[in-house]
Amino acid sequence: MILCLETATNICSVALCHGDEVLAMREGEGQNVHSERITIFIDEALKEAGVTYADLDAVAVSKGPGSYTGLRIGVSTAKGVCYAADKPLMAIDTLAAMAYGAKQLLQHNALNPGDLLIPMIDARRMEVYCSIFDSELNKIHDTEAKIIDSESFSDLYNCHRLWLFGDGAEKCATPFNGNDNVKIINGFKPSARYMAALATRQLQDKEFVDVAYFEPFYLKDFVAGKPHVKGL
Repeated sequence: MILCLETATNICSVALCHGDEVLAMREGEGQNVHSERITIFIDEALKEAGVTYADLDAVAVSKGPGSYTGLRIGVSTAKGVCYAADKPLMAIDTLAAMAYGAKQLLQHNALNPGDLLIPMIDARRMEVYCSIFDSELNKIHDTEAKIIDSESFSDLYNCHRLWLFGDGAEKCATPFNGNDNVKIINGFKPSARYMAALATRQLQDKEFVDVAYFEPFYLKDFVAGKPHVKGL
């Protein structure tokens, strides 16, 4: 039994999973939702499933890339549970979990063998965090921060149909308008439920990270803005 935490974006999602089955979950969206709700969501999910922290086999946390604050809160919460309950910690690639979720949505009526899945997380302006997966969820391009324009992925969309999804995909609507080989899945959001299969595989293979030293994959260094002081 695995407790999965997804906090890489403005979505705060908690799922209690057994194999591919989601036993209970809670989700919320908005500013400050991670700090205000994540521990409440965990307690509610455990109570709904009728289990305790002692019943867990491991905790899985979305490792990034994504929001600095969201990832930091998710990882620190996961570490707290692991320390308190003496459970191992697993780190799940945020974009890989998104690709798994998109495949679930598409495979019954839309996904073809040559299609490529491109999960995207908004990195402000016209930049996104993204990686590329084939239809079998093999990663074929490493995670990167990419500026989006009409020439982005031109080496791919001439030979493949591309599926773009996540909050970063919304900014692709204009650059790829009229391109039949670029499809955007509107409204797709990261969710802890999409972590279940990947976390189960890591648990079976005992792919744990060090609870004391693990850090999220921020991709880019955090830069704090300077507060505006009137008169200066």
